[in-house]
Amino acid sequence: MSSPSPRIFSRRGFTLAALAGVGMTAAACNGNGIGTQGASVIDARVDATLKEMYRLYPNTQPLAEQASGVLVMPLMTEAGLWLGGAYGRGALRVNDITVDYYSATKASAGLQIGAQQYAHVLFFMTEQALRDFRSSAGWSVGADMEYVVADTAGSLGTDSNRLTKPILAAVFGQAGLRIGATLDGTKYTRIIP
Repeated sequence: MSSPSPRIFSRRGFTLAALAGVGMTAAACNGNGIGTQGASVIDARVDATLKEMYRLYPNTQPLAEQASGVLVMPLMTEAGLWLGGAYGRGALRVNDITVDYYSATKASAGLQIGAQQYAHVLFFMTEQALRDFRSSAGWSVGADMEYVVADTAGSLGTDSNRLTKPILAAVFGQAGLRIGATLDGTKYTRIIP
């Protein structure tokens, strides 16, 4: 008696799975501000995100005060079924004033099923890092960024050695800090809301 051979996805099966992943991502993004109009909506969400981050992680406030600029992405929605993606919109603030609006996108492939939502904040600790970000047509997360996340302690850290890095990131979710979260592959593009 021979054992059944493993199933191999046909092109049609793979295409249907990919479309399901894209559909799942689109459905998850529906409450993410996609389709909402106006800078006031984004600004209100940015204000609420910063307030919540400072309340939950008060040691992030000194980072914001020392930063040349802060990019706040209040809600990133990430979903996937084999193929996945993430989307969010936010604002860049310099001296607590919104100077630009950005979208963030991320694509991924591999074994993944499900959806999650999270916020993240990028702290541009040098004028050069801020200038490079603002002058780029489509800036992607690179090796010059460090997470202000203590993977074992479960809290945000502001170690003085990290303050010398050009870009710092805080990633947190509705249920608290996302341990081991990564922004790798995320691309930021200036938008007009």
